[in-house]
Amino acid sequence: MTVLERPDWVARRHAHERRVDGWVGPHLSRRKAGERHPVEDFLFTYYSHRPAQLRRWHPGAGVALAGATVDELGRDYTAGPAGVVVDTEAVRARRADSIAWIRTLLANTATRPAQLGCFGMHEWAMVYRQTQHEVRHDAWPLRLSPADTAAVVEERGVRCSHFDAFRFFTPPARPLNVLTPTRERQHDLEQPGCLHANMDLYKWAYKLSPLVPSELVADCFALARDIRALDMRASPYDLAALGYEPVRIETPAGRAEYAAAQRAFADRAAPLRARLIAAS
Repeated sequence: MTVLERPDWVARRHAHERRVDGWVGPHLSRRKAGERHPVEDFLFTYYSHRPAQLRRWHPGAGVALAGATVDELGRDYTAGPAGVVVDTEAVRARRADSIAWIRTLLANTATRPAQLGCFGMHEWAMVYRQTQHEVRHDAWPLRLSPADTAAVVEERGVRCSHFDAFRFFTPPARPLNVLTPTRERQHDLEQPGCLHANMDLYKWAYKLSPLVPSELVADCFALARDIRALDMRASPYDLAALGYEPVRIETPAGRAEYAAAQRAFADRAAPLRARLIAAS
C-alpha cells in the first residue's frame, strides 16, 4: 500500500486535470460552436468516455489518500486505516466478467508479433465505392477520385484484423479483406501492430478505472490521439488545410513511412499494455 499525504495527492490530481484540460477545452469549444474536427474530436465521439470522466482523477488500486473522504472520491472508494482507498474487492466483484475479458484480450495481443503490412487500408475500405457525399467525413475532400480510390483498394488489398474497424467497411469492401473479424474472434485476431488495437488501449484503460491510475488513462489517450493523426494522414481524405500532410500509402515511399510509424506506435504501446495487464 502506498500512502499519499493530502498535499501530494491533491497536486497529482491538479496536474492530471491541467493535462486533460489541454485536450478537452478545445473540443468543448468546437462543440459549442457546432464545429467538427475529424482528428481532434474523434476520441470524444467514437469512445464512450465523456470529457468529465477523463478529467476525473483516480490514484489507482493500492494507493491510500490520507486526509480524503469517501464522499469526495465516490462510490468505488472505502475508508482504510491509512486513508481512503479504491474498494478493489467490490470493483472486481461487480465487473468480474468485463475485467477478465479485457485481460485476456490484452494478454493475447501482447504475445503476438506485430504485423505491419496493412498500410492503413482500413480507412480506404470505409469509403470504397462511395461518392463524396456518402463518405463519413463528407466535409473533407478525398485526395483521389472515387474511382482512383477504389483502384488503390483493389490493387493493394485489405488485411485488417480489427473488428471495430472492419465493421465500418462499405459492403463491397468487406469481401476484399483477407480476414473476417468478428467480436467473438477478437481475442484470437488482435495483434500489437494494429493502429486501432493500440488506440483502443485508451478504452481498456478507462474501462479498468478506478483500478488503474488516471495518469495511465491519460497516457493511453495521448497515444490514441497521436495514432488518430497518422490514421487520418494515411487515409483517402485530404486534411492538408488542417495541417495534416498526407502519408501517401498508394506509393512505395508512403507505405514505408506508414510502416515505420506503425512500428514506433507498437513500441510505444507495449509498456502501456503491460501496465494494463498488471492492473487487471
